[in-house]
Parts: sequence; structure tokens; C-alpha cells
Amino acid sequence: MITGCALEIPTTTAKNYEDTSVAKEDKKVQITKQHIQIANDMQKNVTTQYTLEDTINSLATQMMQNTKMNTSKPVLITSFVRLDNFKKTTEFGRIVSESLINEISNRGFNVIEYRGQLAVSINEQGEYFISRNPHKIKDEIPNTYVVVGTYSRQYGKVMLNARVLDNITGKIISSARATYQHNKRNDCVLFKDCQPARTIKIIEEK
Repeated sequence: MITGCALEIPTTTAKNYEDTSVAKEDKKVQITKQHIQIANDMQKNVTTQYTLEDTINSLATQMMQNTKMNTSKPVLITSFVRLDNFKKTTEFGRIVSESLINEISNRGFNVIEYRGQLAVSINEQGEYFISRNPHKIKDEIPNTYVVVGTYSRQYGKVMLNARVLDNITGKIISSARATYQHNKRNDCVLFKDCQPARTIKIIEEK
């Protein structure tokens, strides 16, 4: 039995352990810095855009870069809705979705128009095939990808998020986000909800 002495770690071994520990922590820091730099580059060059056209292009590019996207599978694109109300959209939301149809179709994906009627309707003003009347369009949608999106109005910008879903499983196949930096103090022109100009009544003084 040995008594009266403490177990000591050799100086060289302790130093090697310390160097290895520091190296591991430093590697974590360097990797984190790289991720932050990439995120900053993403925000500056991809996410933040200054025209609506570039914003839509950014969304389409981000979504289509995902290798899980099957180009032969039909893609159905829905109107972008308000983040605080999934049942309400605006002309802005419809413009985004209509433009995404063009962008995604031109990139080789099989975009389908689900609003097509069962027949062409004609009146004195013209001929029509697209409809939003559920009684005039097909009852069922085939196995497809569905593009859904939301937008949120912020001061000087609109934040948009888009997802590609598998309509059978509900899985998110791809996603994208973009910020339309319009820098307007009042975006009511974009959303067509400006308040009417104030009017005053002019009366004859008596």
C-alpha cells in the first residue's frame, strides 16, 4: 500500500491535453465565424432585394436549388397570403404567385394551371378559361408539389417566405425567404389600401 504521495500528471501530457482542447474550441469558433459570414453574404446578396422582380427571382432560385425537387413532378402555385391571415391575400400576393409561375416554368419545372375551367366561357367582352369559381374547375388535384407563401409588411420592406410541399405527405421539400426592401415610408401604394385624401367643406361666412 502506497501512502503519502499524490498522483501527478506529467507536465508534457497535461500540456498536450490543453493544446488539444484549445485547438478543438478554436476550430468551433472558426467554423461558426464562417457560417456567420455565409449568412451575412446570403442576406446581402440573395435575401435582400430592392425590386419586386429581383425578390421573386430570388425566391424561385432558392427553391429550385434544392436537389430534392423532382422536375418531372407537377408544381401547383398558390397565392401568397398575409402572415396574420392565411385566408386573405391582395393584388400584391397574387402578383408574386403569378410571377413565380413564370419563373419556375422557365426553369424547366412542370407547372400546372389548376384554375382552368372544364370549358372555355365566352361573353361580349372576351373569351375566358381561367376561373376562381370552384364550381367551374376540376374537383381534384393530382399528386403534386404545392408552392405556398406568406408576406409580412414591415417598415420600409416586405418579408416573404415560400415553401414547396408534397401535397400527399405534407413534407416540406424546399423553402425560401426574401426581403423586398422598397424603402417607402408608406407602402399603401403597393397594397392599394391608401386612405382617401382628407376633404374639408368650404362654406360661406356669414
